[in-house]
Amino acid sequence: MSMTRRNLLQIAGATALLAAPPGAGAASNLPIRPPRLQAGMKVGLVAPASPVAEDEDARAAVDLLESLGFEVRPGRQIFERSAYLAGTDAARAADFNEIAQDPAVDAIVCLRGGYGTARILPAIDYDALARRPRVIMGYSDITALLNAVHERTGMITFHGPIAAQNFTEYTYQEYEKVLVDGSGPCVLGAPPEIEVRPGFVERENRLTPIVRGRAEGRLIGGNLTLLAHLVGTPYEPNYQDAILVLEDVYEAPYSIDRMLTHLWLAGRLQRCAGIVLGKFTEAETDGNTFSVERVLRDRFEPLGLPTLRGLMIGHVDDQTVVPIGARARLDVDAGTLTLLEPAVS
Repeated sequence: MSMTRRNLLQIAGATALLAAPPGAGAASNLPIRPPRLQAGMKVGLVAPASPVAEDEDARAAVDLLESLGFEVRPGRQIFERSAYLAGTDAARAADFNEIAQDPAVDAIVCLRGGYGTARILPAIDYDALARRPRVIMGYSDITALLNAVHERTGMITFHGPIAAQNFTEYTYQEYEKVLVDGSGPCVLGAPPEIEVRPGFVERENRLTPIVRGRAEGRLIGGNLTLLAHLVGTPYEPNYQDAILVLEDVYEAPYSIDRMLTHLWLAGRLQRCAGIVLGKFTEAETDGNTFSVERVLRDRFEPLGLPTLRGLMIGHVDDQTVVPIGARARLDVDAGTLTLLEPAVS
């Protein structure tokens, strides 16, 4: 009988959320900063989306978090596989909520992205997260969770590395700067420094001004595909006067065009104060196609919003940590995105 009542309450809660207009969540208030990360903390490892290929991959993820100085509480689903999901929706949501409700857990890191996070958004215990703020981090498909949690609770969340991959030296430095030191202000996602010598220039990590200018606002966004699919739901971020961060992987220029056009037609892009374009990696550009740069210019130049392409955000080994909900300044001429306040307490 208790399970039936719980299910009814979840359905009622989801119905109430669906009735709320986009951007009407708790994020309109001052952001809530979770505690900064410290060695000895207990970190929950969750799999809200896809599974890793082998059990040893999950064990390696536990080892990685331990290498950062944490005690790890592995979620029940990190070894589960159901086709492209790490178990059923109900099991993944219950696993996440169990860890979110555990007062001993100080932070939550996602095992990987893939697909499936949006399927569990109505079942997430946002009240538990609001009562006990803590760092939640991941990227790619986890974009749905990061923006939903910020929108429903006002808590800053973190678009950053997952546990299924090693941290490069660059990634570790960005992680420490935002989540461990956390003193702010600081510059986010600047391309790694390279050796300067005759006959050699940076080619892979170049900054490209799309529209020059400066803007300030709350950071929102992450993976373009997920943001496009959140439009019209109660879990999409509030775009008004925000700095929108976008990245993606394995999307051809026409697909990037389609999703950006959708955000434009839905009136989302026009509300922003500025646009930060991270990496659009592994884009198939053979055959009769525009380049990714041409698509980005076509979509963003007419808006006239300060827009910079090329920061270290996305499906790349060297990646920064983007605090969703924290205030930042975009300076396209200087090629910088500066966090204006600490993202952690």
